[in-house]
Amino acid sequence: MGIKGFKIDFVDRDDQVAVQSIYKIAKKAAEYHLFVDFHGMYKPTGIQRTYPNVIGFEGVKGLENYKWAIEDQPRYIVSIPYIRMFAGPMDYTPGAMRNANKANFRPINDNPMSQGTRCQQLAMYVIFEAPFQMLADNPTIYKKEQECTDFITKVPTVFDETVPLDGKVGEYTALAHKKGNIWFVGAMTNWTPRDLTLDFSFLGKGAYKAVIFKDGINSDRDGTDYKKEVIKISAGDKLNIHLAPGGGWAARIEKIK
Repeated sequence: MGIKGFKIDFVDRDDQVAVQSIYKIAKKAAEYHLFVDFHGMYKPTGIQRTYPNVIGFEGVKGLENYKWAIEDQPRYIVSIPYIRMFAGPMDYTPGAMRNANKANFRPINDNPMSQGTRCQQLAMYVIFEAPFQMLADNPTIYKKEQECTDFITKVPTVFDETVPLDGKVGEYTALAHKKGNIWFVGAMTNWTPRDLTLDFSFLGKGAYKAVIFKDGINSDRDGTDYKKEVIKISAGDKLNIHLAPGGGWAARIEKIK
């Protein structure tokens, strides 16, 4: 049938019966050369070292929770890269295209929205470690938002190199990943707007083209507002970026000479 693996979402506990079941599933999948992504799962505890075909775990209060809960999502998503992700891959399932600021967010199970800006959602694909990544919204809206969809689908799910750029737990984070000869940079903040200076000395020699998605001028009122721009950049540059409340910034950087 061409099936490569399974995303399993029924564990929801960590007693001995559940843990034994996880190992049995991983072993059986390995016998048939299938990968497993354990959603609805406690945090990773090392099983992926025994069974490398286990490539992802939830173990996090993922995006789906905001279908029914009013919690501080932007603060949460700039905490978990330092805390939860330390334990291993994190299946957060980002990608919301209906984005709301703090004042107009409300949980709607049938037509959900995210807290924070569109660019924060894009930056999650760069910052969160998820070898089996998701597009969590519906196909129709991704077709309508083709620019953002094109950016997301070009972000690899594994990287060759990681460079931390700036950050503070619960406040903001910024980092760069490299895959082959292409760099991906992401930055996110909590509900506090902020200005950061990103140092691009990690790029190395040569000239580069950066395709950037940044919070739009009205993104503090309309979370879907963003601006795409293409600029030239080099290792000697430092770029000042602005993050709106619950905002983000994401870039794909390719060498041109």
